[in-house]
Amino acid sequence: MRRLLHGFWNILVSPFRFIKRLVLGIAHMAARGIKKIQAFFIDEEEETPLPDTIAYTFENPGWVLEHIDAMRKHLLRSVAVLFISAAITFGFVRNVMEFLAVPLEGGLASLTAIEVTENVGTVMRVALLTGFAFALPYIILEIYLFIAPGLRAPARIRGLVAIPVAVLFFLGGMAFAYYALLPVALPILFNFMELTTEARPSSYFNFVIAMIFWMGMAFELPLAAYILANLGLLRAKALMDQWRLALVILAILSAAITPTGDPLTMGLVMIPMAVLYILSIGLAHLGQRGQDQHQN
Repeated sequence: MRRLLHGFWNILVSPFRFIKRLVLGIAHMAARGIKKIQAFFIDEEEETPLPDTIAYTFENPGWVLEHIDAMRKHLLRSVAVLFISAAITFGFVRNVMEFLAVPLEGGLASLTAIEVTENVGTVMRVALLTGFAFALPYIILEIYLFIAPGLRAPARIRGLVAIPVAVLFFLGGMAFAYYALLPVALPILFNFMELTTEARPSSYFNFVIAMIFWMGMAFELPLAAYILANLGLLRAKALMDQWRLALVILAILSAAITPTGDPLTMGLVMIPMAVLYILSIGLAHLGQRGQDQHQN
C-alpha cells in the first residue's frame, strides 16, 4: 500500500518537478547569456601594433583561418536569413509591385510583358529586394558581430547603436527615391523627345529597384564616414579639402543612379547627396574626436 501511495505521489508531483527543472534551466541559460553579454561589452583584447600583427599572422597562419571560418559562418547566416525573408515576401509580392507601380500612369496593369519568363524574373527580383530590406537589420548585426571582437568596449557600444541608425538611413534613402525622384523621372523618361514608350515589367522594375536600392546605399555615406573616422581611417579635414573632387564624384554617381540624362533629375539626386556629404563631414568630425580622445 505504501508503494502504491508513493508511486501515486510521484505521478502527482511530476509536472511540478518538470516545471521546476524547466524554470531552473531557463534561469541558468539566462544567467550564462547575461554573463556573455557583459563580457562582450567589457572584455577587450590587448592592442597589438600592425607590424607585430602581420608578423604573427605569417608565423601562425591558422589564426587567419579562424577569422575566415568566423566570417564564413556570419556570411552563411546572413544569406540564410536573406533567402528566408525573400521567401516570406513572396506571399505579398504582388502588393509590393502594385505599390512600386503607383508612380506609373495606369499602375501595374499598364505593364506589358513580351517574353515568357519576364514576369517570373521580375517577381523574383522584387521579392529579393523586399526581402533584403526586411533582412537588412540582421545582416548589419552579423557584420557588427564579426568586427566587434577587434574593437574596444566603447566602440562596441557605439557600433550597436549604429545598427538601427544604418537601417533608418537606408530606409530614408529608399523613401526619398520613391516619393521624390520617381514622380519626376518617370514622366521625363516616358515622354523623352516626344517618343511613345511602352512600359515592360522587367525594364520598369529594374529601373525602380536600382534607383531605390542605390539611393538607400547613398544615404549610408554619413554613417560610413563616422565609423571610418572613429577607427582612425578618415579625417574630416580631408573631406573638406577634397570637396571639388567630391562634387565631380557625386555628379558621376548621380548620372549612374538616374540614367535619364536630364539635368533636373540629376539635380534632384545630386542635391541630397551633397547634403549627405556635408553631413558626412560633421559626423566624421565627431568620430574623429572620439578617436583622438582614445589616443590621448
